[in-house]
Amino acid sequence: MATLTEIATLEEKYIELCKKHGVLPSTAILSAFFEAEVKKSRNQRCIMNLLVDKVKYDDFHPLLELCNEINTSEVEGIDLFVRSSCSLEDNYALSLLRSVNQKLRVVHIHDSFGKNFWQDLFSQGLSCQVLNVRYLHSKLNIVGEFTHLHTLILDNNRILSFGEGCFSCMPKLTYLSMCDTRVSDLWTAATALSKLPSLKELRFQIWICCSDSSPHKSLSSSSSSTRDDENTFNESNATIGADFSGGFEQMDSNLPVEETLHGIDFSYKIPEQDNLDSCISVSSELSEEVFMREKARKGKMPHQANDVSPVGSFTRQFGNAGFKYISSNASPICSEKHYRMYMINSLPKLKVLDNLAIRKSDRDKAIETYSANFENLPYKRKKKESVVRILEERETRSSKGKSQNFYRRSLCAARMGSSALPLLHSLPFSGSRIHEDDDNSKSSPRQFEYHPLDPSLMVFGTLDGEVVVLNHESGKIVRYIPSNGSRSSILGLCWLKKYPSMVIAGSGNGSLKLYDIQKASSTVTTSSHITSGSVTFDEFDQLTSVHANSTDQLFLASGYSTDVALYDIGSGTRLQVFANMHQEHINVVKFSNHSPSLFATSSFDKDVKLWDLRQEPSQPCYTASSTKGNVMVCFSPDDRYLLASAVDNEVRQLLTVDGRLHLNFEIVPRGSPMNYTRSYYMNGNDYVISGSCDENVIRVCCAQTGRRLRDVSLEGNSSNFSMMFVQSLRGDPFRDFNMSVLAAHTRTSSVSEIVKVNLLASRDSTDEQSHGLHSYLSNSMGG
Repeated sequence: MATLTEIATLEEKYIELCKKHGVLPSTAILSAFFEAEVKKSRNQRCIMNLLVDKVKYDDFHPLLELCNEINTSEVEGIDLFVRSSCSLEDNYALSLLRSVNQKLRVVHIHDSFGKNFWQDLFSQGLSCQVLNVRYLHSKLNIVGEFTHLHTLILDNNRILSFGEGCFSCMPKLTYLSMCDTRVSDLWTAATALSKLPSLKELRFQIWICCSDSSPHKSLSSSSSSTRDDENTFNESNATIGADFSGGFEQMDSNLPVEETLHGIDFSYKIPEQDNLDSCISVSSELSEEVFMREKARKGKMPHQANDVSPVGSFTRQFGNAGFKYISSNASPICSEKHYRMYMINSLPKLKVLDNLAIRKSDRDKAIETYSANFENLPYKRKKKESVVRILEERETRSSKGKSQNFYRRSLCAARMGSSALPLLHSLPFSGSRIHEDDDNSKSSPRQFEYHPLDPSLMVFGTLDGEVVVLNHESGKIVRYIPSNGSRSSILGLCWLKKYPSMVIAGSGNGSLKLYDIQKASSTVTTSSHITSGSVTFDEFDQLTSVHANSTDQLFLASGYSTDVALYDIGSGTRLQVFANMHQEHINVVKFSNHSPSLFATSSFDKDVKLWDLRQEPSQPCYTASSTKGNVMVCFSPDDRYLLASAVDNEVRQLLTVDGRLHLNFEIVPRGSPMNYTRSYYMNGNDYVISGSCDENVIRVCCAQTGRRLRDVSLEGNSSNFSMMFVQSLRGDPFRDFNMSVLAAHTRTSSVSEIVKVNLLASRDSTDEQSHGLHSYLSNSMGG
């Protein structure tokens, strides 16, 4: 223990240093010495509380020299707090942190330091035991050495996702709280958290218990934040499982509630700065066994929900007493279906999740729930296999009766592994300048389609009415077709399969053209001349969708009306308009992949209908209804199924033959009537990919069982916080577990981009390139 003389000597040394630098001693630093002396007089640990936000620039140099003295003294630790705007620049604040690194115990930073400050802090690490930070944005990537850290509080940050190396150097981290963040992806979260070998308590939300017979007391009440007896719980507000910490390292009971370690009710309101010294922590002297017996005696044995919804509340009965459990400060990840079971199964060493103790029965149920609803590897593979072994087996044909499709699937499963951070790559010329003679021009894609025969080609149409054929492997523009003068968005694109140089393009103003890309320009210009080789069809007003049949003889057009128009490609004429096919406008019309006469329509009237041109389309073959308006429909590659996507994540797979429901993918809705959902097939008929315009995630589900294989989160530019949303998406017809996504930022001044996603390749942890997807947020319909 440090003696009073030693503390007084340090104080005198500080005053001398101030005189040396010609400044007055800081009252905040003098107060820290006084508090340390008081603690010593009470036989408490000699801990200094340093309030950095009270330190001015003139105080910095004397304090920096003082810290060198403290490091060699018998002061047991320094708790460093920055809870309001700090006058020190980033580099000075970092120097101060580094100078006391040996004695750091608690670091509490609630100031919006710059990007460089956080990058340096998280890449270099600290020797503190408790770290509590605010004002973090976008991706969290703590990769430095935090070898002594056992409590990390990241509540109320705008964190979206985790870097690939995040949490890799935190061997002692036991408690982690991420309440009220913006983390939403189960896969990236579980992958990052699995790097923490000592993690026992995790929190993305707070479950609070209160009696059904009495109203729940607000956590904001100051009277519920403290109690006279330091060694007892405030029973009316104690969170379930909050004291499940027997055997964990104990901290000084005089620390503020927010900074204390395990065994503390972390549901208490964060104390105001002026009340920081008056906050009282709750001791966890009882062992787990004693605690459980005590709670059982009082009729309040901790018990958790069986994968209940985290938003709202649920009720449990213990004996004759009923208690309600209320969730607060929940992060979006808590709203994911089976969130609790998924996390329990993915983190086998976890003891407490969201203040609820994890029992053996929960582990058993988690295994069962995970097996029923998720695929760890593609095609229900039980374990990851060696790629070399699979190739050797295929070459030697040692496994009789196994097809090439079996080996292809095995190789995909082996390559995918457990990476939750697939490779994302923004295509060039989408969202960037493509005109050499126009510095202000930006190409903002609105629709895109893979080429049906050439694996390297893709066509996209822009908001300005341009049609661009891109080699998405080399990143070079192959053909460019300028706008015809109206600069209306391209909303419909369709390649012809038998004539692979031909593409149909439909604009929002009703313009319909057939282009021969071989006759289009190979250079990008702002010229608006009519491209040779084009065929113009009769306009279809307010067009949103076009699609050609399997023989390339006919194509259909739909839009903001209840009608569908049929065109003859060979003659360039409109053959017929089928009127009033739905009660509301028809978002998408699709021919089947193999029958030239069958087509399906989807409408906001909540109906999907199948039609046959061989029967006059006055009556559909059948009608299948959704609970919400249908955004789109498409046939599976083998035409066995219809995939219908309605507003707000209502995705259903129907039998094409009669419209019966085959599979409901049960994606959790977000409660938004503008959350337009689009879904397509990937890997042939094997998987379904789905995304919505109010969300930044693509969901990958098995098309036969509905099991979720992976969620892929799109990430914006880490230098400025922005959310990205899925506008449209397509599975790559030539590469398994590859897709492309048309996505956009919330910033209306930016443009959209097309991003390629490769689930078989992992993102480089050092890759900080921006995938910022800027665009006008278009809520228009169409595929």
